[in-house]
Amino acid sequence: MLKPNPLAFPHIIFDLDGTLVDSLPGIEWSARQALAACGAGPLRRDLGPLLGPPIRTILAQATGIDAPHRLDALERAFRDSYDTEGWRQTVCFAGARETLEQLSAAGAALWVATNKNRLATGKILSQLGIRLLFREVACRDSRVPAFRSKAEMLIDLMERHGLNPSECLMVGDTREDAAAAGAAGIPCAILRHVAPAVLPPVFVCPAENTGGKTRIGRSAAGATTAWNSLLTSIWVNQP
Repeated sequence: MLKPNPLAFPHIIFDLDGTLVDSLPGIEWSARQALAACGAGPLRRDLGPLLGPPIRTILAQATGIDAPHRLDALERAFRDSYDTEGWRQTVCFAGARETLEQLSAAGAALWVATNKNRLATGKILSQLGIRLLFREVACRDSRVPAFRSKAEMLIDLMERHGLNPSECLMVGDTREDAAAAGAAGIPCAILRHVAPAVLPPVFVCPAENTGGKTRIGRSAAGATTAWNSLLTSIWVNQP
């Protein structure tokens, strides 16, 4: 006899940067290394609020550089730095690993969809000891040609594995994550770790937009409370 699944969303797809891990120190360090290598001057903007999109977009926004050939050189220099040393500065957010372990133990299928490249993503997840918790890790360059957007990545992931959208939840930290989930037809829980001015601390953005956002709880300052709110939103019956 099959046991009822205690989860409202048996399939949970996580963003990586800013959601599960704090990658800002390493990205900022490698961005400065790349700027110095290319003689491009200092960063013009704080990188924290810019994290989420592909690194080329982040570098363009942080430097004001828009010439393709200069961005090509800057991106290459960044990847040379980040893929060898910068990624090592990445750490899990407080409560993230414990939440993943609880969800996995309860029978949830966990997935990752990230704009990061495969090389750095694999190194980070392995170093943090959480790689084996995920059924699959989908990156921007997981296929050729590369995915054009995170929405395309989500749709491909669900189609290849036959996932029912009604059983999937995206967990992220940016408007891009919410928009990608909406385009893929699944709800999105947003966690606020780094840039609380962007969105409310925790909310669910419905896949079928009814004109508002369904809140699932406010978090106090601190990532652990946000993770507790996320667990509360996912469990159908609390112990």
